[in-house]
Amino acid sequence: MAGSITRGVLFVHSAPRALVPHMEWAASNVLGTRVSMDWTEQPAAPGMLRAEHSWQAPSGTGAKLASALRGWTHLRYEVTEEASRGVDGSRWSHTPELGIFHAATDVHGNIVVPEDRVRAALAHAGDAERMKQELDLALGQAWDDELEPFRFAGAGAPVRWLHRVG
Repeated sequence: MAGSITRGVLFVHSAPRALVPHMEWAASNVLGTRVSMDWTEQPAAPGMLRAEHSWQAPSGTGAKLASALRGWTHLRYEVTEEASRGVDGSRWSHTPELGIFHAATDVHGNIVVPEDRVRAALAHAGDAERMKQELDLALGQAWDDELEPFRFAGAGAPVRWLHRVG
């Protein structure tokens, strides 16, 4: 359904201090409203900052946010967009080393692996290691492995509220 409103979160896991105003400006541009994030030190990367911003906007906004921030040096982030009526949810993960990963998600936030990716993995059923590699790629395992140390912000991290779809 075109034009349905959804919610999402921009998680900036690590950013150099110099990028902070540029990131807020980019997010403001996409969201059409002033974005001012509460930045804190990132314990997993001394000298880097972390923040998160909950947003509500038309479906497709998550892709615009992820694209607006893509490719910035030293920037680690994730964008989530909740499923809404007639529209799957999504998650975008970005690291400087791996670039960007996108996955569709269900109403519970689980990654949904498309049929063709499952078939591609099954084509390697005779080689268990290769099949595992294909499934890990479909699930974005390398991005999860790299981002996991940055996801935990330590004591005092802001609370993220979950919203019901429908």
